[in-house]
Amino acid sequence: MRKPEILAPAGNLEKLKIAIDFGADAVYLGGSKLNLRAFSNNLTNEEMVEGIKYCHDRGKKVYVTLNVFARNHDLKGAGDYIKELYDLGIDAIIVADPSLISIAKEVAPKLELHLSTQANTVNWVATKFWYDLGVKRVVLARELTFNEINTITSNIPEGCDIEAFVHGSMCIAYSGRCLISNYMLGRDANKGICANACRFKYHLMEETRPGEYYPVIEDDNGTYIMNSKDLCMIHYIPELVKSGIYSFKIEGRMKSEFYVASVVKAYREALDSYWENPDKFEFKQEWMDILNKVSHRQYHTGFFLGKSGEQNYDESSYVRDYEIVGIVKEYDEKTQVATILQKNRVFESDEIEVLRAQSPYFKIKISDMFDVEKNVETNVANRAHMIFKVKVDKPLQKNDMLVKENKTLSV
Repeated sequence: MRKPEILAPAGNLEKLKIAIDFGADAVYLGGSKLNLRAFSNNLTNEEMVEGIKYCHDRGKKVYVTLNVFARNHDLKGAGDYIKELYDLGIDAIIVADPSLISIAKEVAPKLELHLSTQANTVNWVATKFWYDLGVKRVVLARELTFNEINTITSNIPEGCDIEAFVHGSMCIAYSGRCLISNYMLGRDANKGICANACRFKYHLMEETRPGEYYPVIEDDNGTYIMNSKDLCMIHYIPELVKSGIYSFKIEGRMKSEFYVASVVKAYREALDSYWENPDKFEFKQEWMDILNKVSHRQYHTGFFLGKSGEQNYDESSYVRDYEIVGIVKEYDEKTQVATILQKNRVFESDEIEVLRAQSPYFKIKISDMFDVEKNVETNVANRAHMIFKVKVDKPLQKNDMLVKENKTLSV
């Protein structure tokens, strides 16, 4: 049995590097065309070159998403783009549409193909079908139980890898195949511009009483009849490994650097701990504590355990108990002064915690805050991407994330 891969989202070049630094084995990202995250920053070809080198220099892999269902006009130039990606040195493309599989096999026959979860693969015969067509890896539909996944992995050829989402946002529609946003607002989820209409607050209106709106009561906070909880399988690392899933996929190309670092770190440590000694593996609450600090909806286990009714929920608000306030860019050991890139407002008096790839959370005190751009002392860093310096009472490292509790809590 091979050790499973931790696969992380990379919405931009900075997040790619953070994912790798915090322990991802591979990243998936979007380029300039044919991917389902049109609102993500994605990467230019120049950034992709830098990102590929950053990953390959560290023995990690890069997968590029081309997971749209292409219309005729989308196919223009698709072959040239796929060949261009292959020449850049990517490790695989993630596709859903048979047309792009066909084109890729023609223009870049040695390029590894991964089948997107958008293809809704839910059984072993379909998995083998795609493998026989040249697909190396199948990303399963999210609506499968452990029993169903075990049946798939027990009946497919040895060379066929299985990937599955283990953490992140869930869709109310089958593996993301949703038309609500497109119907209501003209924003097609299958083109990467979903408006998340399922998260809106709804009322009922009776046909003969226009303008009279009746709430669909769930609780005092509102009515959110199609709002999914977030998937979280951190408690089920042994079951995930034993199921035969090779790649543990984390959702979130549009999520923050803080999210990417935290989720990768938690799953990295949990998987490594289990892999080192499966018989004596014990779950550590600190892994769940890490996941609870990032912005998320209430967690659940998706369809893995066969539960039903997990797609209808109480409210649409995120839990945002903590927020990132800065990333360490430099640290001077002699002066104990750290140079920080601001991410959210932070005061000199705030209690700060540090998220680091290779160690548990720890707290620091900051003082002597200095605004580098304005060349003045200050007690608050309140401008986006402001560079400021602070003196700290404990040594820091480059790329440490500074985090503080959000007193406003959920929003």
